[in-house]
Amino acid sequence: MKLAITGAGMIVKDFLTITKDLREVELQAIVGVDADLENMQALQEQYNIKEVYTDYETCLKEADIDTVYVAVPNHLHYAFAKKALEHGKHVVCEKPFTLKLAELIELKNLAQAADLILVEAITNQYLANYRGIKEAIATLGDLKLIECNYSQYSSRYDAFKAGTILPAFNPKMGGGALMDINIYNIHFVVGLLGRPSAVNYFANLEKDIDTSGMLVLDYQQTKVVCIGAKDSTAKIRSTIQGTKGSLIVNGPTNVVDSYAVEMNGTEAEEMDQKVYPHRMYEEFKTFAKMIADKDLAQAATMMNHSEIVMEVVEAALADARIALG
Repeated sequence: MKLAITGAGMIVKDFLTITKDLREVELQAIVGVDADLENMQALQEQYNIKEVYTDYETCLKEADIDTVYVAVPNHLHYAFAKKALEHGKHVVCEKPFTLKLAELIELKNLAQAADLILVEAITNQYLANYRGIKEAIATLGDLKLIECNYSQYSSRYDAFKAGTILPAFNPKMGGGALMDINIYNIHFVVGLLGRPSAVNYFANLEKDIDTSGMLVLDYQQTKVVCIGAKDSTAKIRSTIQGTKGSLIVNGPTNVVDSYAVEMNGTEAEEMDQKVYPHRMYEEFKTFAKMIADKDLAQAATMMNHSEIVMEVVEAALADARIALG
């Protein structure tokens, strides 16, 4: 994977810390705005990135790349991914894939027409612990209840209340608790159960954006609550309850640090099957192999998952009367 990275924010800096162990990934370029030039040059030196660009079009035309990692703010994902696909590049796009389902469908059609890989960087779908959870829930009997709580007070919330609208709380930039934090819970649940039959979102709205909320998904015999909050904090964990036992996921659903299985009448068994400490390692290992093998079938499977997630997101936003973009 000859990679160009778009953006120079926190997620990019986090990703770069693992690239020393991702031998399949060649850091060919990083591209951002003029204001990020000094920051990008520091990253270039620290991580041995070949080129730095402040013009995206130039990067796509001149850099020796086959893949673009779209890690810019949410509202720019669609435009950056589209331009990369139009230049014949594979795309790994940070979550949320796009702000609208129609945008995602357009990108999917572009990628399919050009036989390009287009995937969403959503960590939990690629983690060994998540695969273990998928296997374990088959032992729990009939699944009755799932609760996912990812609540983390945002340092930007105080500024938001004081009148400074930063991207994390800006509806025009795809901010809000659902898109920023609760979307991990949606991916977690959809990866287990697929498309729900009904979606309701009960959101706490301030200045036209959800600072927290409870998403309720109906899977007939299984009822699901996904809680995401940026205005308050609680213990971050998820619980899956079945007729024969339960499973508790320790920590947020984008990390799936470990989990415990407790069958009825027995003591809980702690499980941790991770293959690498950092949550992003396994997904990028998979992406690199997918691109090297040009595995369009696996890309299509993951796209179907992302489409269902975006369907849930759109239904939730409509239910809470939240307008993004």
